[in-house]
Amino acid sequence: MDAIRDAIVSGQASAEDFAALPIPESYRGITVHKNEVDMFDGMESRDKDPRRSLHLDDVPVPELGPGEALIAVMASSINYNSVWTSIFEPVSTFGFLERYGRSHEMAKRHDLPYHVIGSDAAGVVLRVGPGVNTWKPGDEVVAHCLSVELESPLGHNDTMLDPEQRIWGFETNFGGLAEVALVKANQLLPKPKHLTWEEAASPGLVNSTAYRQLVSRNGAGMKQGDVVLIWGASGGLGSYATQMAVNGGAIPICVVSSPEKADLCRAMGADLIIDRRAEDYRFWKDDTTQDPKEWQRLGKRIRELTGGDDVDIVFEHPGRETFGASVYVTRKGGTIVTCASTSGYMHEYDNRYLWMNLKRIVGSHFANYREAYEANRLISRGLIHPTLSKTFPLEQTGEAAYEVHRNLHQGKVGVLALAPEAGLGVRDEEFRARHLTEINRFAGA
Repeated sequence: MDAIRDAIVSGQASAEDFAALPIPESYRGITVHKNEVDMFDGMESRDKDPRRSLHLDDVPVPELGPGEALIAVMASSINYNSVWTSIFEPVSTFGFLERYGRSHEMAKRHDLPYHVIGSDAAGVVLRVGPGVNTWKPGDEVVAHCLSVELESPLGHNDTMLDPEQRIWGFETNFGGLAEVALVKANQLLPKPKHLTWEEAASPGLVNSTAYRQLVSRNGAGMKQGDVVLIWGASGGLGSYATQMAVNGGAIPICVVSSPEKADLCRAMGADLIIDRRAEDYRFWKDDTTQDPKEWQRLGKRIRELTGGDDVDIVFEHPGRETFGASVYVTRKGGTIVTCASTSGYMHEYDNRYLWMNLKRIVGSHFANYREAYEANRLISRGLIHPTLSKTFPLEQTGEAAYEVHRNLHQGKVGVLALAPEAGLGVRDEEFRARHLTEINRFAGA
């Protein structure tokens, strides 16, 4: 891998140079093991430790198929799906790999006793398979995580509706937390030239997810003037929703859990902040009973901040802990758009507040290729900035996942793969200089 790394770091290698580089027989990747799926049985989710289940293994380079590309991964990042994979919740990902392996001959490669995980990557194309014309060796790219077969007519208006839609690195093998990754060529997007490798790797999944969930007509269809309640507004997903709300002329109300996270939201241009820890919101009296008085208290606080307006859109991703409150505080005719459910996916809410007030619940899941392209374009034009707060080497991916699992982070947590150090990969210094203040501020620097 040293020759590949050196060629990328130099920035001088041509497409012919990359095409001539030999592909190694193996590479280092972060894995979970099939024979360890029971290791956390009987434990509470919070107590399950990714540092125990995530391994750095030397694994064979997979066979390259039609319509696919092998990329050298310079950097990746931690998403909550990597946390789920590492603690085997809500189910083991090996079930996904087994089902995928039965779908067609080439998919059998993915059904292995180990799972190379990760749904973000920034790097360089090494090889492309038959039928790939847009990309060539040496292209600097980021990968979005929609893996789709596109053989069914059901996915051609919106590829997220394809019956063979999967999340790369979560429901497929050979993901981005590794030195090499296998992707479908239609996962690739141009790397923003003003960003470092780790900055470029960090927005992919969450930025595209936030775009579909909040902006796209497939999600909430946010418009200027909308009041948008954003849970976890300084986190990996919420930080991009906050920027999109600010840029789109909406009025974000950012819910955070510390003064430091509130400061990050202000740096992104948000004025209305709720520190739920300081204001001590307790939406559940116990494990089975919610407290509507707390919903009412939240609604009153929102109206105090907005001058009397209720919420047009709730950007929902905590799930069980907050969902009842989200349904309650949304205005009549408003929208609760939901994904992830990081606090639990068995939601409970009072349906009277939904049906009698003509509210909508919209489910949202990642993004189609066009939405991912638009989200990446915002990054490339300096309209949305990475919210990368911390970077770990590949060897410490378990620690990185632990911090995300325990909510000890702000924004995104990056992982260096082949990149020997942080700060490399910038190809447009002039454009970066124009946006450096925002890049540093949004990262909480």
